[in-house]
Amino acid sequence: MAYDELLANRVREALSEQDQVDEVKMFQGLCFMVNDKMCVCIRNQDMLCRIGNEQAVVALENDNCRQMVHGSRVMKDFVFVEAENLRSTKDFDHWISLCLQFNKVAKASKKKKNS
Repeated sequence: MAYDELLANRVREALSEQDQVDEVKMFQGLCFMVNDKMCVCIRNQDMLCRIGNEQAVVALENDNCRQMVHGSRVMKDFVFVEAENLRSTKDFDHWISLCLQFNKVAKASKKKKNS
C-alpha cells in the first residue's frame, strides 16, 4: 500500500475543520471518510476525488484528471487527479472543495453486518 505521505498530510490539514474524519486503508492507499462517507483518497502520488458524476464530466472535459475504473467498472462519481495538478494551493483547494461539496449530498455506503 503506497501513498504520498506529504499529500496525505495536506489532506489531513484541509479536512481538519470537518466534524468527523476517519482514515481507512483501501484502494491500495489511504482514504479519508468525512461523516462516514468516502471523500478523498491518496494512492501513490495521485488523489482520488469523489466529486459526483456531473462535476466529474466537467472535470474530465478540462483534461486535468482521469476517470476511476475499478476492474472493468467505471466509477462515475470518482476521478483521479495527478500530483502535477495538485502542486499549487489553489488547485489543491479546488479539488478538496469539490470533494466536500459532493460529500454533503453523497450517500453513505451501507454498513456491513457482522455475522
